[in-house]
Amino acid sequence: MSGPQPHLHQPDSRYAVLRLLVTILLMTVGSSGMYVVSVVLPAVQADFGIARADASLPYTLLMIGFGVGGVLMGRIADRFGVMWPLLLGALSLGVGYIACGMANGIVAFTAAQAVLVGLFGSAAAFAPLVADTSLWFVKRRGIAVAVCASGNYMAGAIWPPIVQHFVETVGWRQTYFGMGIFCGLTMAGLALFMRARPPAVALVAAPAAAASRRALPEATMRPFGLSLGTAQGLLCVAGTACCVAMAMPQVHIVAYCGDLGYGAARGAQMLSLMLGFGIVSRLVSGAICDRIGGLRTLLLGSALQCVALLLFLPFDGLVSLYLVSALFGLFQGGIVPSYAIIVREHFPAAEAGARVAPC
Repeated sequence: MSGPQPHLHQPDSRYAVLRLLVTILLMTVGSSGMYVVSVVLPAVQADFGIARADASLPYTLLMIGFGVGGVLMGRIADRFGVMWPLLLGALSLGVGYIACGMANGIVAFTAAQAVLVGLFGSAAAFAPLVADTSLWFVKRRGIAVAVCASGNYMAGAIWPPIVQHFVETVGWRQTYFGMGIFCGLTMAGLALFMRARPPAVALVAAPAAAASRRALPEATMRPFGLSLGTAQGLLCVAGTACCVAMAMPQVHIVAYCGDLGYGAARGAQMLSLMLGFGIVSRLVSGAICDRIGGLRTLLLGSALQCVALLLFLPFDGLVSLYLVSALFGLFQGGIVPSYAIIVREHFPAAEAGARVAPC
């Protein structure tokens, strides 16, 4: 009874590659919530008659909900498999978009963004999927995780121009209604392909788990020479800092272009360009991770992100903003996958979902 089960899918197999393709689609659809609100921000501000700071609040609380929800969804994925949080996320995202479209004020709009779109919606489509992918690959884990995480930036490259088009033609409320129906149904259908559990988790759950855990090397049980809790805490601080830096251009570039007189459509194009180059960055960083490890890749990406962020200060011309947006995407896109690789390299496999989320 202790031998491997015949039906168990293996790492780096054809099934793992097929699963990765489905994961990219899930990530692209499920992560839409992180970018839609940035595009509709000017229209929401005008409709509700509120200040820019108040209009930015929904995104802030959405991301807080996204972070907290990632931990919850990660734990559910660790225990029951990634399909169940994905199904919950599909329901929440669909209902959340429709609730946003029906909101009669900024309070209701913010609540729907924070709880339904962030906490239970998009959160299910990021950390659980990144952690799940890291468990299905061994030889090319870095590039596989980068491909998975690129779905998040594909969402950022695809959705802003589409959403901007429909906001201008049918209005932001009708756009949210359409997003709710499409994303909810599509994500639920794709989630059904994700039933199988990762082989690494199955091995940890086997009767010999205790002996295996005792046999783990010291580097795994004490990441960077620290306790698991301390190491996790430092990764959380680093992850929060890098996400604050990422969010500034991504959230405000559309409204900023409007303020400069270039129009919201130009800003949506810049956001799409920024996140399109982020896909390239993530793929390149994934290959780098396979060569030098997640920690060194994280340090490299963080330094380059700082340089790119500073370039937004002296330049506000149309052409220069396009160039800086592309450069920002190219420099910072590989940071997030590095955290998943670090967790997979230094922490127990059975805790991957819960530990990737706070980062």
